[in-house]
Amino acid sequence: MDEEIQFIKEETDEMMDLSIIHLKKELIKISTGKANPSMLHGVMVDYYGVHTPLNQVANVNTPDAKTITIQPWEKAMLEPCAMAITYANLGLNPQNNGEILIISVPPLTEERRKEMVKRAKHEGEEAKIGIRNARHHGIDEIKKLEGLSEDLAHDAEEDIQQITNKHSQTVDDVVNEKEVDIMTV
Repeated sequence: MDEEIQFIKEETDEMMDLSIIHLKKELIKISTGKANPSMLHGVMVDYYGVHTPLNQVANVNTPDAKTITIQPWEKAMLEPCAMAITYANLGLNPQNNGEILIISVPPLTEERRKEMVKRAKHEGEEAKIGIRNARHHGIDEIKKLEGLSEDLAHDAEEDIQQITNKHSQTVDDVVNEKEVDIMTV
């Protein structure tokens, strides 16, 4: 019985960890006004009919805090890379100089920074929803166990709640860190 309870707690913890991993991936996509190659993470390029991540068809660099350069392995990929970045709807406008793509990351206005903070907080709430769903799943699994005393069930549910609280605090910390990063001029 103890092994089953431990398994349920570990499974719940892993599900909550996945919510935090997803949150961090989503927050990377939110611009802070500073150039970062990870801003283009998730941009898919049509590479001869196959949707391929941008970083697998080009070298992505940040020569300074306001510029991203993209140098495709093949010159023929300049235009498809530029189109992919434009269609990704990241608010970035690549300039093609015939050799590389240059993106000047625009400085964020105060209003735009507040929008980005709002978006980061929304992503944090989505992560917390995932954490709560994992908690409900774990508690439901505990209740399904047959022959479990009320005391053991209550203790297991309290353990799951503590795991939930720990993960919720992590979400708050990650979102607050991103907010500070966004609001820093």
